[in-house]
Formats: sequence, structure tokens, C-alpha cells
Amino acid sequence: MADSVLIIDDSEAVRERIIKTLEPLDLFARFYQAEDGLEGFKKLLAAPVDIILCDLEMPRMDGFKFLGMLKTRPEVADTPVIILTGNEDRELKLKGLEQGACDFLTKPFDAEELVARMKVHLKIKHLQDDLKRTNELLLELSNTDHLTGLFNRRYLIEALDKELQRSRRKDSMLAMIMLDLDHFKRINDTYGHIQGDVVLQKVALQLQKELRSYDIAARYGGEEFVAVLPDTNLKEAYMVADRIRLSIQGMHLAGSLSCERITASMGIAAFPSPHYDEIDGLLRAADEALYRAKEQGRNCLVVNDHESIVSFS
Repeated sequence: MADSVLIIDDSEAVRERIIKTLEPLDLFARFYQAEDGLEGFKKLLAAPVDIILCDLEMPRMDGFKFLGMLKTRPEVADTPVIILTGNEDRELKLKGLEQGACDFLTKPFDAEELVARMKVHLKIKHLQDDLKRTNELLLELSNTDHLTGLFNRRYLIEALDKELQRSRRKDSMLAMIMLDLDHFKRINDTYGHIQGDVVLQKVALQLQKELRSYDIAARYGGEEFVAVLPDTNLKEAYMVADRIRLSIQGMHLAGSLSCERITASMGIAAFPSPHYDEIDGLLRAADEALYRAKEQGRNCLVVNDHESIVSFS
């Protein structure tokens, strides 16, 4: 088992007794020790653990201050803490529970009781970790297009709203590229939807390769994709879009698709604009530019700069 425990107590004898009690049970692979809350907090940040045993009364930083510090760091705030104390004061125990402790053990502690409580709280921790991973997976699935692995349209709209707000705050440009594969219906009709899906997946990979880690790539629907580029003006977005266009055009397909050459038409628009200040306006501007690209022969870029629409091929 890969679980680890941090024991914080100013008594070396107490720490050693705890370790001797727990070691034979194979509950933990690693034991960490600290003489007070400050040392314990530093060790916890360096090596997060699964559970903490913490004395209440210690020099420099006591158990209450340690619990308070724990809340300030999200990465360790959910670590279960069992307080060790020789004080029977009910108010102190209630204060500790209110500040985030999950349980109390009175010193001198009973070895069997210590083991039982550790097992209970480890089990709860594992269940919470499993639930957290499941929720993260569900969130990822709800935001992701199942075929391409890109973000889906729902996530795109949410992310775009945040990026527009950030653009307003920073007074910076935000560019959008709307991309549509040319004559994709013919691919599906000729080779079938399974081969069409292969093309979509390859295009998604090419799109991601040409974008920065903080850009947003999404499947907008069917064979249509959108890329959102923060802190990017129209000229810069054009250069990115042309790299994407050439990358898609240069894709090598295998099997029955080997003789096919895939191309894409793209519309580019940017925010802010005197003609719109919301998501719908930006999407319409990019879509209008994409429509012009289709009209002008496909496999080209059209930039909507608000005053005029300029095409490149």
C-alpha cells in the first residue's frame, strides 16, 4: 500500500510509539515526522500525505494554528487530521473539530483504538479520492467531444465567455478561427462514416499541434472546428490559421483514403470590435468570413476586420 502518514508531536517518544504501533500492520509505506506544526506544515507541502496525526500543544505552532494553515492551501486542505492531546477539555476538542480536525485521540493513547481510527479515516479518504476522480472524469467527459478529444461546443461557449471578460479587463485582443473541411460530405458518402471519423480525428490532431497550450480548440459541430486565441490580433491569427490550413492540406492518409487530399476553409474574426461586444457577434463575424471563404473557392482564409473582408489563399 502506498499510503503515507505525517506524525506531528514535540515528543520523540510519542512519535516512535506511534510508528512502532503502525509499522507491523502495513497500513503505510512512508512515515514522516515533525516536532511542531511549522515543521509539519513545511514537510506536508514538500510531500503531501494521506493522513496526519497532530499534537494539540506544541512550541512555535500548535495544533490549532496548524489546522488554520492547512485551510490556506487547497492542495492539502482535505487531508484528514486526527488530533492527539492529553487535555480532556471538551471546549478544546470542539474547537479543533470546528477548525477542521476529523477526530481526536487522548494521550496516552490505546494502540488498538489508534489503529481502528486510522483505518476508518483512511477508508473515508480513499472513498473521497475515488469520488473526486470520478467527478473530474465526468466533468472532462461533459466538456469533451467523444470523437476528436477536443472540447465540445458547450465548453467552448463557457470558455469563450471567460476569455471575452478577460480581454475586456486586460484591454487585449482575442482572435477566433472558424474552420470547415471542404467537401467533407463526399468523404462520408464515398468511404463511409468510419473513414470520415478518421479524417476528423486527424484534423483535430493537426489543429492541436499548431496551437499554444493555452489556446482553446473545439469541435463546433460536424466537420466544423473553432480555435480561440487569447492575446492575439488579426494578423497573428491569420499566420496561425495559415499554418493550420497547410498542415491539414499536407496530411497523409492511409488505406482507402491515401489518394485523398483534405483541405479546409477558414474565417477569422477578433474581439474587441465596434460592431459587437458579445459572444454571438464574434461567432457571427467568424462564420460570415468562413462563408466567404467557401464562396471564393475553398482552401483559403478570409479575415473579417469589421471594415472590410479580406481573403487569402
